[in-house]
Amino acid sequence: MITKFMTEVTAKFNPFSACAKPARLFLTYLPPNARANGTSIHTTLLPRDSTEASSLKVKFTEDGKELKFDCGKFNIKGLVEEVDRHSRQLQKAADLAD
Repeated sequence: MITKFMTEVTAKFNPFSACAKPARLFLTYLPPNARANGTSIHTTLLPRDSTEASSLKVKFTEDGKELKFDCGKFNIKGLVEEVDRHSRQLQKAADLAD
């Protein structure tokens, strides 16, 4: 996963809910040095009896775009594909600019 262009990752989930799995796994896909490279990572754990859906937001540097995902509708593969698709577009634009 290309994390070079991410500025902020915000995950909100109930750890006991089945639909929280994509958000939890996405956080594990981030490299250990992501915070040192300028990515701010925020997690919010919802209470066990919360009815709020799990969500994930990813902000990018170059174009300021923010991707919002409802984790009940996406699996981890879909999340990573969507984030990588946008990251590859930014990488291509950066390569052409150099």
